[in-house]
Order: sequence, then structure tokens, then C-alpha cells
Amino acid sequence: MSLPDSAEVVIVGGGIIGCSTAYHLAKMGVEVVLLERAKLTSGSTFHAAGLVGQLRSSANITQLLGYSVELYDRLEEETGLATGWKRNGGLRLACNAERWTEVKRQATTAHSFGLEMELLTAKEAQDLWPLMDVSDVVGAAFLPTDGQANPSDITAALAKGARMAGALIVEDCAVQSVEIENGVVTGVVSEKGRIACPKVVACCGQWTRAFAATVGVNVPLVSMEHQYMVTERIEGVTPNLPTLRDPDRLTYWKEEVGGLVMGGYEPNPKPWAVNGIPEGFHFSLLDSDFDHFEQIMELALGRVPAMETAGIKTLTNGPESFTPDGNFILGEAPEQPGFFVGAGFNAFGIASGGGAGMALAEWVAKGEAPFDLWPVDIRRFGRPHFDTDWIRTRTVEAYGKHYTMAWPSEEHDSGRPCRRSPLYATLKSRGAVFGEKLGWERPNWYGPEGAKDEYTYGRPNWFATVGAEHKACRESVVLIDQSSFAKYVLKGPDAEVALGWIAANDVSGPPGGLTYTQMLNDKGGIEADLTCARMALDEYYIVTGTGFATRDFDWISKGIPRGMNAQLVDVTSAYAVLSLMGPRARDVLQAVTRADVSKDAFPFGTVQTIGIAGAPVRALRVSYVGELGWELHIPTEYALSVYDALHAAGEVTDAGYRAIETLRLEKGYRAWGSDIGPDHTPLEAGLGWAARKSTEYRGKAAVEAQRAGGVKKMLATFTADPEVILLGRETIYRDGERVGYLSSGGFGHTVGKAIGMGYVRHPDGVTRDWVLGGTYELEVATKRVPCAVTLSPLYDPQNIRVKS
Repeated sequence: MSLPDSAEVVIVGGGIIGCSTAYHLAKMGVEVVLLERAKLTSGSTFHAAGLVGQLRSSANITQLLGYSVELYDRLEEETGLATGWKRNGGLRLACNAERWTEVKRQATTAHSFGLEMELLTAKEAQDLWPLMDVSDVVGAAFLPTDGQANPSDITAALAKGARMAGALIVEDCAVQSVEIENGVVTGVVSEKGRIACPKVVACCGQWTRAFAATVGVNVPLVSMEHQYMVTERIEGVTPNLPTLRDPDRLTYWKEEVGGLVMGGYEPNPKPWAVNGIPEGFHFSLLDSDFDHFEQIMELALGRVPAMETAGIKTLTNGPESFTPDGNFILGEAPEQPGFFVGAGFNAFGIASGGGAGMALAEWVAKGEAPFDLWPVDIRRFGRPHFDTDWIRTRTVEAYGKHYTMAWPSEEHDSGRPCRRSPLYATLKSRGAVFGEKLGWERPNWYGPEGAKDEYTYGRPNWFATVGAEHKACRESVVLIDQSSFAKYVLKGPDAEVALGWIAANDVSGPPGGLTYTQMLNDKGGIEADLTCARMALDEYYIVTGTGFATRDFDWISKGIPRGMNAQLVDVTSAYAVLSLMGPRARDVLQAVTRADVSKDAFPFGTVQTIGIAGAPVRALRVSYVGELGWELHIPTEYALSVYDALHAAGEVTDAGYRAIETLRLEKGYRAWGSDIGPDHTPLEAGLGWAARKSTEYRGKAAVEAQRAGGVKKMLATFTADPEVILLGRETIYRDGERVGYLSSGGFGHTVGKAIGMGYVRHPDGVTRDWVLGGTYELEVATKRVPCAVTLSPLYDPQNIRVKS
């Protein structure tokens, strides 16, 4: 088959993700060519187990998986090809009290996201799955719309649907290179010829990391062995048997031709192809490893005794790509415009395939995701994810945790410590218990020697300690190492005009001004939430959250209008950050500097360079905890000297990130990625004051249209009795009707109540009076509890303390 000279999009890889992306692009009228080096499904798709579950911790990822189900419902009729798809439902077991709490919270999450999920007794679960022993089962959850499919058949149907819509799919056509000229994708060279194109989509499964690296793109995934067993026919196995997940026994099950498919996620997984994938590895499997699978088999026999006498057809061992956080990877590569990625599906590619292909196709065709996909966005990764050995170390842990308890606030243990602030050893000696974010070690809380996190769905062991740190911030002064903040310098003669277009708030003030701002997309959605300090007429110092380092840099750099002379530089590693916060912050700071830090000389919302212990310190008068305070941005080599000077100046309490969370909830401060994001506008989030009405900026038209027409959701704060534990994703009921779910949850140690934030929604629109006029309840682990609502901060609503 001869190739066309050109195409709008070339997809590389013919597994379920590549074929789904081609299907959706073609349906949108996009000229698309898919090139597969061997045959369709010959990578990982052909040996996938084919379970299709929907519930995830993100509403949008759940929605994406729900779309897969809707697509699979109609695909066979549309294409005339059998898919093996059936909605036989999915069961999830709980075999201890903590797991049952987790399952009940998952059920509440499902209700929040509009997904049907029923809680069953052990006997009711056995009625649906008669072969299992339920003597240790506490309860179960059933999702009636889950199901299973034949991976190769689903892929073939997607490929046929793509061809019917005009896509060209070429097998036995290996891609040799992607052409880049002056930073722009210009074409793809294959063994059958060259295709000129402006966009390439890498859907190459476990080969994606190596392929993307040829054009300087980093895709953090590695190959892991994954085994499952297929039995001969077993008496009592019927075609309508639901899929079964037994996380406490690390196993999953589905029916296949009267027998069972059984696999699992062992705690000691085996990486594969550590030194590279062998040449010519397609439609290939690995040697079965019965010794390694035996631990899974022993757990399975306790659940399904019939397995002891069942005949074994096969033990399939196929390598699949896994990622360091267990989520797949979608989006346009930040390193290379026009190069898109859909890979790393962590053994749930069939469940994700329909929705991921839809979302990726929209992203490719329209230049932006159809909705907020931050949990799977390629820009969630950063510097540690360039090192394959670090990726593999963390991915081994993520694989081993696939079915373990998903504890609130749980931290990873592997690959640590990686990135350390200059204060790491000092803070550790003072009792810091560290967490990790994008490789950075960050103090979460401080405890006695040997203290560590003990996870639970109840009150954690750090609750009282964090409460004491919280109290110290409210009543005295705390010092928090926030060196992991991402920091950029935007410099050039056009810096003000460029940033003025990207930022919604006014950044045009004189040097010394500090502006909190959102950055919006064309729909008015919040793409970034950060602080801009004007250091000079041609220079801004920009500070954003640790986890957004790659994403926000990409958004700002790509947002600089063409032709403007302004350059963005990442200076994260150049500065350590110490946040000095609390009513005594001024006393401590004045004791270590000759600069005048009085209210009049150094007002809120300004920045000055001051001297402390010989260091030139950028002091930003800003707060995320609701108290008087400064972020002190210190050249890295001076950090320890400044830290020591501040401690010597008075009784300063070291505090951590868990106290920041409890403090910001009381103050109603928003967190990007939970409370605000691309699906939320400033007006919906109560941040309309930060969206200027004067000059133009990106997204202004959408914001002004909302100002005129009103909003259909509004972010509110809820409080409940102190014994209630709010974690986020609890369902919000207004006058008995479901109206939303919590985006954040925690505890306020000053107000003495459980606190949650979440959007109250109504399709006909919401107003302040409507939100405040209802009677509210929260569903917490399937139980409804009364709560109060407010649209004002719970603590210091007049901002007197911050500006004092």
C-alpha cells in the first residue's frame, strides 16, 4: 500500500489507544493516517485481560471511562464486528473493616460522580458470584455498568470504524523518524515512505518512551511483567458472571468461554527489558513464571476453591507499560509542540481505550483537552522523571500498590530522598516527617525521633501534632520550608505586555508590586494559579506550586504572543524558600534585618529585597495560611544561615505542609488541581475580583459573558461536626437533592470543625442567595450528615490579620 504525501495527523502505533484515537479523529473529519510497525494489537493489546471498570478518584477520569462503556455499547452495531463487550457488572470485595470503609467511601465517590454503585452483604455478593467462598467477606460493592471485552476484537472494530470514517491504517510499516524543522513537526519517515504532517501522536505502548526520546520528549514509563491464568470450563461459571476484584487477595477475575481468567498484582513485581526491548518483539509473550505467580494462586484458591481442580489452559505472561503514579499519559509534549502522547496504561488500557482515544483526538484536533485531565496530563511529570532507573524504582512501588489500601494522605516510599532543599538534614534532625512531591522532600509535620506516618481512615497519628503547628501559626509564628515551589523569571522589554495577556489580574503596576492571578483558557477556565512579583520594568519573578512546575512553565511560555521579546527561565533550584507566618512574624523578621518591615514601609502585596545574615533575600509579603507573613526567597547557598538567624531571633515553631492545608481550608484559599482548574472559571470559584475588567487578556470574553449571564455552579465552604472526617469527593445534598461534591476536605483546628469545599451546581443557574438559602447534608461513606454552608472565609473574613 502506498502512503499519501501528506496528512493532518499521523498516529504511530496500532493498539487499542492508537485505533481509538484514529477512530475519533476520523469521526471529526480530520485527515489521519495510522502506521503500525507489525499488525494491529501486536504490542500489548492482544494479551490484555479485558476488564472494563469505571470508578476512579477523579470525576473527569471516571467520566472518560464511562465514555468507553458508552462507545463499546454501540460499536458492534456500528461496525458489524463482534467486540466481546458485555455489561455484566463488576464486584469489588472488602474483607476487613478498613477496606470496607474504603469501599463505602468509593461508593460515595461514585454517587458524587453520578455513577451507580450498590453496597452488598457477603451473601448478596455470593448470589451474584456463586463460586466464591465469602467466609471472610465483610461486604462488597457492585457497579452494574462495568463489564468486559475482547481486546483484539474491540480494537479491530475501532479500526474498522476509523476506516469507515476515512482514516488510513497501514500495517507492517515501521516509523523510522519524526522530522523537526526549527522546532516544528514537519513529517514522519517510515520504511514505506515519508508523510508530511504537522502533528504526530505516539501511541506505541511500552515502546513510547524510546520513540519519544528521539525528538527530545520525556515519557515516564517502563515495562513490567504481568501474568494471568485462563482455566478450562468450570461448572457454575456462566456468561453473565460479573467481573470480580478482590483487592485484599490482590486478584481479579472474569468469565471466558465457561472458564475463568484470574490475574493479580503481586507486591514484588518484575520489571522487564531493563536494558531495552528486544528487536522484533511483537505478538510475543514471555516465559510463564509459575514460581512468581504461585503467591497469587495461593490467594486465589482461598476465594474460589473450584480452582484447585480446574484445568489450566494457559498462564499468560505479557509485558505492559506502567507509570510511576499508576495513571496513564495523555497530551501534547511540553518539549515539542505538535507531538502528542497516549501511553502508559497500567493494565487498564481496554477500560480507558474508548475515552482516552476520544480525549486525545479532541486535544490533537482542537489544541486543548475537552475537559480537565490533569491526573493523566503528561505535564504532571518533571525533573526526576528523566532518569529511567528512578522511574523504574517508583513504578515497581506503584505496581505493587495497585490493590493495596488507598490511604488518605499516603506517601510513596521509593526513590527517596531525591530532591532535597539545603535545609533537609537540619529539619530532619528537628523531627521533620517528610512527604514527597515531584521528587522534592518536603516537611509534612514534626514529631519525636522516629515518628512516621500511620495511615488510617480515622484520625491519623499526626492529627494532634498538626493541630499544635496550626495553633502556633494562629497565635505566634511558624517557619515552613517551601523550597520546592516552582519559580520562573520572565524577562525582556515585552515582559509586561506578554504577562498582561496571559494573566487575568493586573500585573502592570510598578516594580515592587506583587500580584496573585489566575491564567485562563479561552473558555475562562483556570489553567494556572500563581503569584507574580515585579522586580523591574522588564522582569517578573513568578512563583507557583511544586507539582505544577512543568505545566505552568509550558502554559506561560506557549502563551507569550508571537513576536514578543520576553523569555521565561526556570530558576527553581536557585532559591530556597522559608515562609515566616503568624502574628509574631514581623517581630522575628525585624530582629534579623535592617530593612523596615513595618506595615507602612512593607505593606501586604509587595516585594522587597532585604538583607538577612549576609543574604540578599527576596521577601514577598503574601500568605496562604491567613496570617501576617512573608515568603523569604533566598539564594540556595544562604538558606541555612537565614534559617539559623530566624530561629535565633525568637521562639519560632517549625511547621509543615499538613498544617498549611488545615490553615488554608479555614481561610477558604483555593487549591489548583482540586478546588480550581480548567473546568472552573474565576466567577464560579469566587475569584472574580482577580479578573480585571479593564484591558484585554486571554479568556476575558468568556469571563465577561459569565458576569452578564450568571453561573451554573459556585464554590462554597461547608462545615460539619468535628468527629466527621472529610477527605474530598463527599456528595453535597441541598434540600435532599444531589448538587455536587467536595473538592477538598479536612479539619479546621481553630474553628474546631470538619471543613470541606465544593461546587454547588444547578443547570438553571445559581446565585449567592440560592446557595445560602438551602439546607445541606454531606454523604460521608454512604451516611448523610448535616452541615452548614458559607461563601465567606471561616477565619478572618475581613482579611485584617493578613494585612496587619
